[in-house]
Amino acid sequence: MEPVFIEDKVFHNSDITQSPLAKGEYEKCTFKDCDFSNANFKEIKFIDCEFVGCNLSLVNVTKTAFRDIKFRGCKMLGMQFQNCNPFGLAFSIDHCNLTHSSFFKTKLKNTLFKQSQLVEVDFSETDLTGCVFDNCDLTGTVFEHSILENADFRTAFNYMIDPEINRMKKARFSLPEVVGLLNKYDIDIDAR
Repeated sequence: MEPVFIEDKVFHNSDITQSPLAKGEYEKCTFKDCDFSNANFKEIKFIDCEFVGCNLSLVNVTKTAFRDIKFRGCKMLGMQFQNCNPFGLAFSIDHCNLTHSSFFKTKLKNTLFKQSQLVEVDFSETDLTGCVFDNCDLTGTVFEHSILENADFRTAFNYMIDPEINRMKKARFSLPEVVGLLNKYDIDIDAR
């Protein structure tokens, strides 16, 4: 089957069990309230698209291109972003649930994560330079050998980050959550 090119189309309430997305390129498309759980997005290109209120849990994103994508209000459990096409990988996350997702060794410079659940997400060896975690829950999220330079954690909460194994120059934090940088020392800190 020939790859398709679809531009400026709105997909609303699509269900992959009824009509899977065809392989090809989707440019300036909007996907609203679609159930893509367990879908195969392998080698599909999404350029300047928006996903609103979609279920993208456990989607196969092997060699998938996400370029200038907006995810808003989406359920994205267990997504393996490290399998995406790294060329031009750029997106923003707003009011989404990415629990158990992985960005292992991914370059995500200047990405905005806004009011989202990033519970038990793997950011190991990820370049998060300049990223903003605006009011995000980072419970159990892993930061190991990650680049967090100029990252903004001022409104993030429930994080535990080891400054000894991450590059953190000019990263921004605020009280009281900054104590998450001291967790490994098993010390008691009393608020006055």
